[in-house]
Amino acid sequence: MTEQQDLNRDEDNVAAWIALALKKRGVGRVFGLQGGHIQPIWDHLARQGIKITDVRDEGAAVHMAHAHAELTGDLGVAMVTAGPGVTNCVTGMANASLARAPVLLIGGCTSRPQANMGPLQDIPHVDIMRPVSRYARTARVAEQVMRELDEAIARAFGALGEPGPSYIEIPTDVLRTRVAAGLVAEDWLNPHPQRRLPPEPERVAEAVDAIRKAKRPLVISGRGARNAGEALVRFLDTADALYLDTQESRGLVPADHPAVVGAVRAAAMTQADLVITLGRKLDYQLGFGSPAVFPAARFLRIADTDGELVDNRRGSPEILASVDLALDALTRALGNDAGTRDADWLEGLRAKHWERLAQGKLNPAPRTGGDGKVHPMAIFEALREVAEPDYIAIADGGDLLSFARIGLSASTYLDAGAFGCLGVGVPFAVAAALAYPDRQVISVNGDGAYGINAMEIDTAVRHGAKAVFIVSNNAAWNIERYDQEANYGGRVVGTVLRHSDYAAMAKALGAYGERVENPDDLAGAIRRGLENAPAVIDVVTSQDAISSDAKKGLGFVPDYQALTAWDDAERKRRETA
Repeated sequence: MTEQQDLNRDEDNVAAWIALALKKRGVGRVFGLQGGHIQPIWDHLARQGIKITDVRDEGAAVHMAHAHAELTGDLGVAMVTAGPGVTNCVTGMANASLARAPVLLIGGCTSRPQANMGPLQDIPHVDIMRPVSRYARTARVAEQVMRELDEAIARAFGALGEPGPSYIEIPTDVLRTRVAAGLVAEDWLNPHPQRRLPPEPERVAEAVDAIRKAKRPLVISGRGARNAGEALVRFLDTADALYLDTQESRGLVPADHPAVVGAVRAAAMTQADLVITLGRKLDYQLGFGSPAVFPAARFLRIADTDGELVDNRRGSPEILASVDLALDALTRALGNDAGTRDADWLEGLRAKHWERLAQGKLNPAPRTGGDGKVHPMAIFEALREVAEPDYIAIADGGDLLSFARIGLSASTYLDAGAFGCLGVGVPFAVAAALAYPDRQVISVNGDGAYGINAMEIDTAVRHGAKAVFIVSNNAAWNIERYDQEANYGGRVVGTVLRHSDYAAMAKALGAYGERVENPDDLAGAIRRGLENAPAVIDVVTSQDAISSDAKKGLGFVPDYQALTAWDDAERKRRETA
């Protein structure tokens, strides 16, 4: 046995300690792409029985780790080699950062003796990763690596600020260095309970006063409320408020709860006099909290991190606490006295919400577009017929997201997020199917977004990720194509694709594939896909089906707000000011 082989096999080298720490923290799967710089860890992960899902592109590994973290609440771990292996992960890390997902990316880097000499794949990874990470470090001292790894994981879960991705790299010679057990503290290896922040009684009293004074209260939840579903329902029952979910928190409240008014979202936001945000940033999806979008509202903001309290519009009051603990404290304090509500407003919006839902059922979207091709909404009609109640839904695309927000009724839902990160649909679904093999996983993708990570169908096949990938194949980046057609003199440039045969591609990669050109065939095709997953259902859809986001100007990028109606309101507010 050579000296190098001996070092690689050593049970006390740094790579072995890293694998042991991940095992003790309950990490059962790592997503990654192999390379020599990380091979020592890769080998010890396998020896620990940790499954490795090897991908076709490193960025997809981070997306998979992100989805795993979102869906399970556990740490998502990705591992990639040096140089382009790390730089390919920047977009995935940025997406996880905006999503505030606890992801750990372990990168490779050159050995210490070769540093700054022009070695293979050497580049300042840490400098590149720092802007999109909560933690970014090179761990060069062997006996300190486990301490730094522990800190990286803690930072991913929100120590010292918001949760989000951490990046750590270890030179390959350090990975092979032996570290005696007496130099590795047990607390660096073991998991630690996540912090729970109880609300301050003074802030609870201020919030109760604000709730009792409100006539038209509206609750809007976000990512930080994901573990607070039961507490949120109890609070809504007590507070007699209306409720809107967001893409970040679908499924927290049952769709038939009387507080839910998603079909009259614009009216609820415009007319509310108290907006209670739960772990939700006031980003572009909520008009930045601007008085142009919420003209009558005072804000009460509740979150367990300052980042979800202090952006754009401050709360009066603000509660820094675990959302479920804060909601339960408010529910107890309100008791049977939630205040006097504007009953006409509450009942009027509730009735309008259900009326619009009923109208949608009585007047479903067209099954085909003007060109005779399948209308995207027909996909979601078929899913309502075929999918099981607890299926995991994933949506990916630009224009398609507008249809998916209306059409997908699943309680477990992921999409491109606030970053608008196209290409997540396939890797998210792979991770979901591996984490929950007994649940249906259905990913609906625009054809442009699908193409970004379509090769990960190969990963799904190799690892038995039994997801169904539906492609809305309208042969265009349609929201941008429509913008060019409507606002740039009809000059459509660089936004048209082909009705490529994605089903044939799936078959070539070993998956089940079926092409659909008639809406009447959709339900049967999706059912067969579920029976033979992993599967790609390639649906030839219409470019003439223009989404509400396109019509509202999302592709146009107005000056002040994401949507043209909000932008017009913002301009009027500024003119008045």
